[in-house]
Amino acid sequence: MREQAAKVGVPILVHGSDSSDQVETYLNNGFQAVLLGECEQSLVELLNALLRNGQNANWKIPGLAYLTAPDGKITYTATRPRSTDLDQYPFPARDMVAIDRYSAIWRTNHGRSSTNLVASRGCPFHCNWCAKPIYGNKFLLRSAESVAEEMQLLKHQYGVEHLWFADDIFALNRRWVIEFADAVERRDAAIPFKIQSRADLMTSETVAALKRAGCEEIWMGAESGSQAILNAMDKGLTVASIEGARQRLGAAGIRAAFFLQFGYPGETLTEIEETIALVRRCRPDDIGVSVSYPLPGTVFHQRVQEQLGEKRNWIDSQDLSVMFSAAYTDEFYRSLRNALHYEVKQYWLSTSLEEHHKLIDLWNEVYRLEKRCKVARPTQLPVLQPSTNHALAMCGAEVCG
Repeated sequence: MREQAAKVGVPILVHGSDSSDQVETYLNNGFQAVLLGECEQSLVELLNALLRNGQNANWKIPGLAYLTAPDGKITYTATRPRSTDLDQYPFPARDMVAIDRYSAIWRTNHGRSSTNLVASRGCPFHCNWCAKPIYGNKFLLRSAESVAEEMQLLKHQYGVEHLWFADDIFALNRRWVIEFADAVERRDAAIPFKIQSRADLMTSETVAALKRAGCEEIWMGAESGSQAILNAMDKGLTVASIEGARQRLGAAGIRAAFFLQFGYPGETLTEIEETIALVRRCRPDDIGVSVSYPLPGTVFHQRVQEQLGEKRNWIDSQDLSVMFSAAYTDEFYRSLRNALHYEVKQYWLSTSLEEHHKLIDLWNEVYRLEKRCKVARPTQLPVLQPSTNHALAMCGAEVCG
């Protein structure tokens, strides 16, 4: 995209988490500026400078990083103050997009058209592996009425049939969720949507309001079935709250999906099996499996930084590839991912004898690799306290045999 833009003389600017972490890399690869933090006002001012005033370098606009002319040194301008009112921004100019073609592709591949929107910025929680280079820990909401109005527009003007809220955390404010559901109902704006949230926010009242507004699927950062691992992550979450949220969402007819994370420092087979047991007790509708990933600027990154050497995020990491010394090698975690995904998929299907035998084989492979793929000196930070939950099954006898 950068190369194509450069060929026709279009200004090449970039904004996002990765460019914020890798400013020098992006600037040295031909981007004229990296926008840092909230970018709306910075972008407007920068485009005015470029397109109206002909100023192609050495800007004084807050919220930028660029290479100064002629010496090529990186310059960071003043920090752009954060917004205090998200309702000041207009809705995205979707009329400038070929949304009919976009929707047609969605319908062909997924059976319905879908798009995304956001209701908030930031997340106030402090999970020590989570990076927030754009919006940080300060949480700010649009008004419930504004979000409902945008949904009404998407439903009745653009014919959108599904929404994905791209918020870092949805449903943090209980009163707002109720106001939101009321506004959606009043405007006939309900569209099936999915969100990311936390298990401990899924109270009966919040779940009921989300259901009224059209919510059909919630992805929660369960991360682990081990309380010791959750504590080490500074997750501020209990295993019991994950189980309670799953039960309430299921009763309301909302799909519950878990993000799971393996390989956190200090995790052993015991903690892994606690996570497997949590999945089996809760039977989530879907799961997403990853390995613990050291993102720049996080406490977790600081803890394992010496082991990373010259490795950089995304560039030196492949599918489920651990970038530090975890308890096992990548092969084990990939096998674990494959078995757990396959098992969860079978929860909601009529499983044949052949599929059942395949599941047994997948778990047998996990435990074969567990013996072969142990790392001699895994990272042990932070020191974990013994889990209080010792009664969990290692691997269901019916499966592992």
